[in-house]
Amino acid sequence: MVQTADVGRYRLLTGRPRRVQQLLLVLLPVAGILQAVNAPAALGIAIFREQYLGLFMGLALPVTFLSVPATARASRTSAPWYDWLLAVAGAAAGGYVAVFFPAIAHALAVLTPDKWGLGAVAVVLFLEAARRVAGRAVAGLVLAFILYAKFAWLFPGLLQGPRVGWERLAVYLYLDSSGLMGLPLSVAGTVVLAFIVFGQVLYATGAAEFLVEFARATMGRFRGGPAKMSIVSSSLFGTISGSAVANVAVDGPVTIPLMKRAGYPPHLAAAIEAVASTGGQLMPPVMGVAAFIMAEFLNMPYAQVAAAALLPAALYYVCLFFQVDFEAAKAGLRGLAREDLPRTHEVLRRGLVFGVAIAAVLYGLYLARWRAEKAGVAAAALTLVAAVLRPSTRPGGRQLLQALEGSGKALLDIAAVTGVASFMIAVLNFTGLGFKLALVLTRIAGDSLVLLLGLTAAAAMVLGMGMPTAAVYILLAVLVAPALVQAGVLPLAAHLFVFYFGMLSMVTPPVCLATYTAASLAGADFWRAGWTGMRLAGVAYVVPFLFALSPELIGRGSAGAVTVAAATAVTGAAVLAAALTGYLLGRLGWVERLLLAVASLGLLTPASGRGLAFSWGVEVAGAVLAAAVLVARWYRQRAWSPTPQAAAASLRGRAVK
Repeated sequence: MVQTADVGRYRLLTGRPRRVQQLLLVLLPVAGILQAVNAPAALGIAIFREQYLGLFMGLALPVTFLSVPATARASRTSAPWYDWLLAVAGAAAGGYVAVFFPAIAHALAVLTPDKWGLGAVAVVLFLEAARRVAGRAVAGLVLAFILYAKFAWLFPGLLQGPRVGWERLAVYLYLDSSGLMGLPLSVAGTVVLAFIVFGQVLYATGAAEFLVEFARATMGRFRGGPAKMSIVSSSLFGTISGSAVANVAVDGPVTIPLMKRAGYPPHLAAAIEAVASTGGQLMPPVMGVAAFIMAEFLNMPYAQVAAAALLPAALYYVCLFFQVDFEAAKAGLRGLAREDLPRTHEVLRRGLVFGVAIAAVLYGLYLARWRAEKAGVAAAALTLVAAVLRPSTRPGGRQLLQALEGSGKALLDIAAVTGVASFMIAVLNFTGLGFKLALVLTRIAGDSLVLLLGLTAAAAMVLGMGMPTAAVYILLAVLVAPALVQAGVLPLAAHLFVFYFGMLSMVTPPVCLATYTAASLAGADFWRAGWTGMRLAGVAYVVPFLFALSPELIGRGSAGAVTVAAATAVTGAAVLAAALTGYLLGRLGWVERLLLAVASLGLLTPASGRGLAFSWGVEVAGAVLAAAVLVARWYRQRAWSPTPQAAAASLRGRAVK
């Protein structure tokens, strides 16, 4: 999960402060690596999980305040006195837990000034850190949750909660396993950290360049080749990056100019790159941050989550790929000249390190079934060994230091966001608000599962505006996923549903960070790129409803049912691409597009859908309707395209006249 975007918003200190900043950034991933390989136990040292989280917090908070300015106008080369003060306070709040938690654990219920005082400090610091890295909306939302927990006893009806003092609330948020010491920060400090290090190691050994070259070699010669290169490189880069914005920042400077030179309008080039990069969060074997948190929420191996996400991710890219192809055909675009492209076998030979990396991840996660953090660290180590053996990929000491520093910098956003997400979970558990909201949603939807899914999707889209996918997922997993489960949706399908719609906020206007970044690189109108991106990602707005109703699309069911569902769904995604683009063997009219859209829904819908009267007839009808439109288009195209002899005769006739 390499993060390379938004470099300009980070502060780069000079002199001694720079050395302090660099040391903290390096220590943050190093501490996580040692924890992932269980180094303390190997040395005969027994530590609480909370002690490591205290160390993680005590490193992440100080370097956040030193590295991320408080305002856009603040200095980018020096930290003001108040940031140093906040950094010391963060180190104290984390260090207290790291050193004294064994004693604290035996008297957690006893309120003492050191506990509630440092608890209040930790809450304020995490709110400020979240404001700096994720924006005021995130910090404001979390603050509203905390204030609700304090004053819930004043609310009427279902919203009423228990009465609590500030001291008790501060200690609960700070030290309880439902608060900061709970699941989100723990996953960030172990699993997510390990894969961030893995991604940075790959980046240091030239993986990004390899992916772009591989995409050029395999897709460059086809029509719309540069756009297809963007899809291939971004989807592959998604295996090591959980950030859509980082994907755009790495691939966009290469792919967007190529698309524009090939004839794609700037807004379309930006939309293609944004949608392709956002899909990286869906793409196994390494998905986004939220996928690892999902595995912990559901108490299942990450490999099962990734396996369930494979077919929906494939549908996402199939629909995007066909739309890009149809756009190229509609505009009469051609591929790049063969002599301008690298040879595939030469690219593959240079990319051996990347192959070793992916093989290591697959082995660790799926065959050896190691803990995710152990698999990530092992893959990073093997990748580094393979890179060292080849002079062309061998990283120097400075590159390794930059990889560790880059890993630390990438963790700043995640630590702040998961920290405040822990506060939201703590409030929901303490007040019972999560159960109450699930009850309210269920009552509003009545007996309609489709309506409940629609309300959930709308909530995810609204909450996702400007918020990182991980934060949106955590909030929705606690607030609304239980309502879906109570309505009969499989837990894994329910969590994937909210994950999808949280992710789609990256390409859905008005706040779509991936599209905004791509539009800036392309020099395109943001709104035009945003609406085009929604169209390109169209299948992603439909598929979550289908796998919530029919779990065959996430691999749940008999082998035969899953195989048939996959085959018809892939066909349906291609048909939907034609309907959205308005092209299939020629430009389509609105009636034809509408018929193809209906046909695609029939093909995408598995025969055993829950909650609706789906049957084999739906899929058969969809296939027949799509085939009818295709045959009609073929005959019309044939009638419009004269034979070579007829064309020559027509030309001779014109010449005579």
